[in-house]
Amino acid sequence: MPRHNQSVRRSIIAAVLMSTGLAGTGLAGAASAQPATIVIAPRRPPPPRVEIIPAAPMPNDIWVNGHWAWNGVQWQWMPGRYVVRPTPRANWIPGHWRPHPGGYVWVDGRWAG
Repeated sequence: MPRHNQSVRRSIIAAVLMSTGLAGTGLAGAASAQPATIVIAPRRPPPPRVEIIPAAPMPNDIWVNGHWAWNGVQWQWMPGRYVVRPTPRANWIPGHWRPHPGGYVWVDGRWAG
């Protein structure tokens, strides 16, 4: 397939996944001008690791749990971290791996409210 057609196909897939909720908006919570990067893992991720959550550096910070990421070859643990809540009423909706034809697709976490 010509390179241009592959690029168009990826953009269409990304747009469809974004419109159906299979791709999120990331920590910032703002829509991106770039299509989302679609990650499909061939198998279910391992169980989450137990993390020791340190005290929040600032009162408005919120803990975002760590998660497994697929690097194209194997699972890699991405440790949890504190992020600044964008507004006092914002709630974090965690990212997760969703079953998808051919494996599992990552759905980014996002802010709501």
